Amino acid sequence: MSRPGLRGELLIAAAACCWGASAVLGRAMFTGRVAHPVSALALTEMRNLLAAALLLPALALLRRGAIRLPWRLAWRAFALGIAGLAASNYLYYLAIARTNVATAIVVQYTAPIWVLVYLVARRVQRPTPARVGAVALALFGIALVLQLTQPGGALRLDRIGVGGALLAAFAFAYYNLAGERIVRSADPALVSLYMLCGAAVLFLLLRPPWRIWQAHYGPREWSFFLAFSLLATLIPTLLYIAGLRFVDATRAVVTSCLEPVSGILLAALVLGERLAWLQIAGVACVIAAILLAQKRERPAYSDKPGLQAGLAR
Repeated sequence: MSRPGLRGELLIAAAACCWGASAVLGRAMFTGRVAHPVSALALTEMRNLLAAALLLPALALLRRGAIRLPWRLAWRAFALGIAGLAASNYLYYLAIARTNVATAIVVQYTAPIWVLVYLVARRVQRPTPARVGAVALALFGIALVLQLTQPGGALRLDRIGVGGALLAAFAFAYYNLAGERIVRSADPALVSLYMLCGAAVLFLLLRPPWRIWQAHYGPREWSFFLAFSLLATLIPTLLYIAGLRFVDATRAVVTSCLEPVSGILLAALVLGERLAWLQIAGVACVIAAILLAQKRERPAYSDKPGLQAGLAR
């Protein structure tokens, strides 16, 4: 692997570990273990608002006010913040709040499978037996994690939570495909800024500023929000977007699978969340399927540089 490729994967791996830890912190907040519980919408709004509020003046100072992107790239980064960053954040934490860390994180991390399905449909990759088998293995693993193989398992599911996790997977797939294309033409730090601003604007429309004032958050809540915005949003967003400059979307989303591994392990250690043996087998199936789906093979329908990145246009 080239040095830029290794650098990109290390950046993305670091971002994934931050997200894994933030999933545990989010669950701890929802269950009242670190501060007064808040809704998934409130937590997602605060993490994005504070991240944008911290990054904007920092970049303006460091770049001496040179923080403008060309209009075409600016609106695409802004839209990615809404449809990719904000959507995946909110839906993911909604799933964590209504289910648990393991269920939410495993379902969301079917994103590489949906990236693969999209690339095959666009004839960028071939539907090889390995890739088709990977999709089947992932679906089987999800069924085990969600206990669909047990009598009455489907009836015990929180359908809103599971549905939110699945929609988060679609949003994260888009985040990777579109993000790769944008950072090929723009500074990753500025792309991150415009994404965070897009997400912040959306949440301010969904939950206006006076709702924050009316919540009467105390010092513990504000301290948590600040730390959470750094760990869950600002730092991993900068790392991940920078990493996408060096690796393609499929490699990026596979490397990010460190998030479910770290998140589930931390949830077991910190929150005491336990999985049955069949659920552990399901987690292993999903991770194995993701790695199998991205196994390197000979070039597919086209090997032109930038083709995959162009999918997000």
